[in-house]
Amino acid sequence: MSAHSISPLEMFACLWRNRELVQATVKREVLGRYRGSFLGLFWSFFNPLFMLAVYTFVFSEIFNARWNSGSVSKTEFALLLFAGLIIFNMFSECIIRAPSVILSNPNYVKKVVFPLEILPFVNLLSAFYHALISFCVWMAAYCIFFSTPHITVLYLPLIVFPFGLFIMGASWCLASLGVYLRDVTQFIGIITTVLMFLSPIFYPASALPEEYRALLYANPLTPVIEAVRDALYWGKAPELSTLAFYWIAAMIIAWLGFAWFQMTRKGFADVI
Repeated sequence: MSAHSISPLEMFACLWRNRELVQATVKREVLGRYRGSFLGLFWSFFNPLFMLAVYTFVFSEIFNARWNSGSVSKTEFALLLFAGLIIFNMFSECIIRAPSVILSNPNYVKKVVFPLEILPFVNLLSAFYHALISFCVWMAAYCIFFSTPHITVLYLPLIVFPFGLFIMGASWCLASLGVYLRDVTQFIGIITTVLMFLSPIFYPASALPEEYRALLYANPLTPVIEAVRDALYWGKAPELSTLAFYWIAAMIIAWLGFAWFQMTRKGFADVI
């Protein structure tokens, strides 16, 4: 197999071959973020709780936002909001960092033997770590204020895994583009902000007028956020047809992003 194969199998094989390097790099990434701080890893619990409190106060108290015409309490609103934020934060953490992931590691580019393709994956696992903590916080809050979580929680891996593939495809593409087009970093910051408000995070999809819902469902985050919220809070299993389509689309996007990265990586050293 060539050094820069674009085979779909290579997309997974490269991660398996370098699993020990990935593990060490992710550990350094997670611990390095909090190195030197007094609270250390506690910040990974505090940050989502703080943002949850802020968003809940702003939207439920200041903007007087309600879910389904006020049929849920403020506690329920907070959990519904938090479920959407977990998915969006996982997405935004990877996408915002993707354009600069190669530029911020010029020493790795000069090393021919270093597998640059794992760098976006390291970002994904770091984001997944924080998302997992947020999920644990959500589950604990649900148990405290309500009861035992729904059995549909077991569907979460089937929903989140293809979402990770989608993020990887987008990250590989943006990582490559970021080397050649430095404006991508600024552009992505704007796009993620737009996607946040065009996602059903702070409101249900049914709150939008019928003529605007097509725009909402054109957002790739929408089906994931709704599926996660349904599984976590409403106790609804995802539609198998929608889930199958998302798996197929995510696999295609992941492979296209990987292929683009592999085909363009030869010029990284020259540009950097």
